[in-house]
Formats: sequence, structure tokens, C-alpha cells
Amino acid sequence: MDFNVKKLASGAGLFLTRAVQFTEEKLGQAEKTELDAQFENLMSRADCTKHWTEKIYRQTEVLLQPNPSARIEEFLFEKLDWKVPSRVTNAELLGQYMQDAAKEFDLGTPYGNTLEKVGECEKRLGEAEREFLQTSAISFLTPLRNFLEGDWRTISKERRLLENLRLDLDACKTRVKKAKVAEAKAATAPDFQETRPRNYVLSASASALWTEEVEKAEHELRIAQTEFDRQAEVTRLLLEGISSTHVNHLRCLHEFVEAQAAYYKQCHLHMQELQKELGSTVQAIIQKWKEPSHLPLPPRLPNAFALNSTNAIATPSMVTEGSSSPVETDTLKIEEVQAPATGTRKARVLYDYDAADSSELSLLADELITVYTVPGMDSDWLIGEKGNHKGKVPVTYLELLS
Repeated sequence: MDFNVKKLASGAGLFLTRAVQFTEEKLGQAEKTELDAQFENLMSRADCTKHWTEKIYRQTEVLLQPNPSARIEEFLFEKLDWKVPSRVTNAELLGQYMQDAAKEFDLGTPYGNTLEKVGECEKRLGEAEREFLQTSAISFLTPLRNFLEGDWRTISKERRLLENLRLDLDACKTRVKKAKVAEAKAATAPDFQETRPRNYVLSASASALWTEEVEKAEHELRIAQTEFDRQAEVTRLLLEGISSTHVNHLRCLHEFVEAQAAYYKQCHLHMQELQKELGSTVQAIIQKWKEPSHLPLPPRLPNAFALNSTNAIATPSMVTEGSSSPVETDTLKIEEVQAPATGTRKARVLYDYDAADSSELSLLADELITVYTVPGMDSDWLIGEKGNHKGKVPVTYLELLS
């Protein structure tokens, strides 16, 4: 117990001595050993590397896992050396909800069928995202964390040790300087009452005592200088290793970019496939609606939609069972339809559309057309105009612009 107390007291005394010396150096009242310019540049470069590596690491974590609670949970699992549980991505969860809703709404309906297809695509996107997260964590995040928690801690430890040895070296230099000043003073005007150390024999001369003190201080200085030089060389080698760290991080950065590019490419392919599926579904629905069995009985139309044979229109009362109608309706004369003075709008075409007859207008994806409606027209159709051509167009193929 007595030994521990003495050791603690010695350590506390050393700490206070170094603190006083450090303060005096800051105030310019004590000598400070300066490192060479190349060493200072190496330390500055290492500090810069640590600063930006830490920032990049933290922001990459936020990019890969935006949820702070999930990041804290993963951090705790890693510190406790437990296996991180598998987490469902948001896209996978959305896809599952869509597929569950599709079953409730009936897969035979257009909405239910589309929900099923979109949900399946969202699941594939989620799987691609999980794969990207795992690849990025292994190839990019882990090397950055290994540098911050491994190499940088070693460098910091050796730099602290070097700083302590520098303070010891400067303290030895100060001690030698003071001893030489006292030796010179004792040699010129010896005064045993003032210059003689307490623990020395009273009969010894002050000059001899201070000469011995100078030799002892110089010996300690040589030891401190040797230890400082050796530690400076070790620290220099570690700092020069920052260049190889940059090379390693460059390779990891390339792998991260490759993983990100592969992820976005896969997502793009999935979305293109989904877009094609939805386009074919919409086309099938439009064709189904155009079948006579699915079309409602047309109301009386205005003069713009005059019939070929007569101005009258066949009604159920005019047609008897088992006989054909004496009046057969022909396609609408679109050329007689006039655009209203107000109410026209611009629309962007979403999908290619091939006209089924002369009353319809063929469309190409991404082109702009003018659309409007006329009284008595089916709400699922509009009149479209592009250049000198016009005809009926399905609303589901258009994006109306304000």
C-alpha cells in the first residue's frame, strides 16, 4: 500500500511538473524543442486524414442507414460482440404491404393485379438495396473504421509518448542550463551558505558540488535525447504509413463506387421491367373496354358525331329480338369535331398507342398534344390534336399538364 501511494505521488508530481512546463512554453518562458519541418508536415497530413476519414465514415453511415435508432442498435450489437439481426428494408416492407392489399382487393381486378406487380418489384428493389448495404459495409465502411479504431489510435498513442519525452528532454535542458549557471557563480564567488545543496557534505566545496550536478544533468540529458530520438523515429515511420493508408482507402472507394453503380443499374432494370408490364396491362384494359360487350349503350350524340345513314340513332325499342337493326352506326366523323373556344389543355403521352380505327389518333410516348372533350363523350376518352391530325385518345395514356 505504501508503495502504491508513493508511486501515485510520484506520478502526480510528474504530471504537475509537465503541466507547469507546458504552460511556460505557451507563455514563451521555457525552452521548447522544435521538430523539423518534414515531421510537422507528416503530423499535419495525419491530422487531416483522420479528420476527413471520420467525416466520410459518419456520413456514409447516415447514407446507408438513415435511421439513427437503427445505427445505435447496430453499434451496441457490435460492441457487445453479438450478431446484428437481419433487418427488412423499407422497400421490402412496402412491397409486402402492396401484395397483401392486392390479395384483399382481388388479383383479378386491374388495381389488385397492378398492386401485386408493383409489390413484387419493390421487394426486388429491397433485396438489391440489402445486397448493396452489405457490400458497402464490408468493402468501404470496415476499412475506414479499422483505420480510425486501429492505426489512428496507435499513431495517437505514439505521438503522446513523443510529446511526453519532448517535455522530459526540455526539462533536462533547463536543468543543465541552471546547473551551469550555478557552477559558474560558485566558481567566481563561492558562498557555502547559499550555493551548497542541503544534502551534500558541508565540507565539500560549492564548485565541486555544482560540477557534479552539471555532469549528472548532462548524463540525464543524453539519456532523454536518445529516448526522444528513438521515439521520434518510431512516430515518423507510423506517420509515413499514412500514404499507404490513402492507397488502401482509394481502392476501397473504387469498390464502393462499383457497388453503388451496380445497385442503381439493377434498380433501373427492375423499374424498366415494371414499366413495360404496367404498359401492357393498361393496353389490355383499354382493348377490353373497347369491346362491344363492355361498352355502355351510347347516349344521343350532338351533330358533331353525325351518323352516315341518318341523323337518328338506334335505341333498344327500335330493335326487336332476333332481328338486326335497320340502322347501322358507323365510325364517328372526327373531322367535323371543332375545338371549343375554351377548355383545351396540353397533355404528355405516357405510352405508345396504335389507333384501332380512323376515329382514333395514334400516339408516341413523350410527345405533347392538345386535348379537349365534347358533350356526350365517354369520360375515358378525349379528343386529341397534333398538327393537322386529330382523333380520340384514351385518358389513361396521357398526363394532363396544367
